[in-house]
Amino acid sequence: RDGWIWPEQRWLGRDMSGATLGLVGCGKIGRSMARMAGQGFHARVLGFDPGVDVATMRTAGIEKVEDLHVMLRACDFVSLHCVLNDRTRGLIGEAELACLKPSAIIVNVSRGALIDEAALVEAIISGRIGGAGLDVYSVEPLAKSGHPMSALFGRDNVILFPHLTFFTQGAMRRLEDDTLARCFEILEGRPVTVRSFDPRLRAQTSGVSFG
Repeated sequence: RDGWIWPEQRWLGRDMSGATLGLVGCGKIGRSMARMAGQGFHARVLGFDPGVDVATMRTAGIEKVEDLHVMLRACDFVSLHCVLNDRTRGLIGEAELACLKPSAIIVNVSRGALIDEAALVEAIISGRIGGAGLDVYSVEPLAKSGHPMSALFGRDNVILFPHLTFFTQGAMRRLEDDTLARCFEILEGRPVTVRSFDPRLRAQTSGVSFG
């Protein structure tokens, strides 16, 4: 009578094994995600990124897809790993969400404004897509009321994090080490190392070196 019982049906999870994951953005983070999903969970991994070639994607186990809508139609899960700029703002809008399967889950741990949030809320509430896991928002901090995403609070098919999935002991140590290294470069009059692929940083022409 007091023993272990089956969990509620609403907590029943979904397997990644055999599923199709679509990556929007296949830079270093996207390719790392691909390796975890493909090698770790045996998922098929598709990728959309005009700036990354077929060979580079292939080394991470990603099948390059040239058309975003074509990729989205094939996906069980979609994960965003893009820089936010004028070209990518609102990249996932009503038309893109309409391409997804009714069971599809969309994950965004990159930048909130990559998604048309009003369209996403409508797609989830109407049952047009299966759900979402979000860590970033166009308006931060996240709030239970008066926020563009407030309507998603309390829904069984949505996970909302307050922009903290990056926040680990190892990540903080690396951030501190990198900050100190950049400070020493400035103090010693050396070029400052830029590892980001953000075009705004890559556009610099003096005083920097690209790593």
